[in-house]
Amino acid sequence: MIENPILQLKDVCISYTPGKNAVSGVNAEVEKNSITAIMGPSGCGKSTLLRAINRMHELYPDIRITGEILLNNKNILKMNPMEVRRMAGMVFQRPNPFPTMSIYDNVLAGYKLNGLRLGKKEKDEIVETCLTNVGLWNEVKDALYKKGTFLSGGQQQRLCIARALALKPEVLLMDEPTSALDPIATNRIEELLLVLKKEFTIVIVTHNMSQAARISDYSMFMYLGELIEYDRTQKMFTNPTDKRTEEYLTGQFG
Repeated sequence: MIENPILQLKDVCISYTPGKNAVSGVNAEVEKNSITAIMGPSGCGKSTLLRAINRMHELYPDIRITGEILLNNKNILKMNPMEVRRMAGMVFQRPNPFPTMSIYDNVLAGYKLNGLRLGKKEKDEIVETCLTNVGLWNEVKDALYKKGTFLSGGQQQRLCIARALALKPEVLLMDEPTSALDPIATNRIEELLLVLKKEFTIVIVTHNMSQAARISDYSMFMYLGELIEYDRTQKMFTNPTDKRTEEYLTGQFG
């Protein structure tokens, strides 16, 4: 189905407790420079799957993952987690700028965490480019050394996106990035993602079906840890092949 996959999931299973899978046998390919939405009811494994793509699941002690996750044909499950997190940037549900850092230092936090040294000129360029990319530069350029926490919720989330983009990731992973934002801030983030997909591949977990319909090229529907359906968004929303997908999309679910 996908001609140019940047990300391939091959029989991915994830469990928090032995013998009970939170994600079961997921197979999917993600197209480069596209937005792919992962939808499904609460507890269906969406966030678990997303976090596995940048090895965040390993922060839990007993978690097990089998199968393969290939990013640009490299199996990320066999790589150094720090390297994987440079390749797969993550943005969370609630905006989380580092509270003790200035806006400037927030953008560059990934370099600091990875022990990567940069010259002043290079730092300045990265900060300006990333803040411009998320539409924040003109709003904050005179306040770069203020704390990121003084910004509004929508601005903080755009700062977090700028921070994730600073390391030039292959894939940008977003876990319900607008669920804590008001409609105006949500709209700005959605418009931003449509621009960013020209340079980045975006995978977004969303509860908001109308958001998936508005911005995604492809959609996955997950239920009880399984990938039930995966198709072009327009096709899935107008003519789903699985009855459970149709029931979820039309609000008859559960």
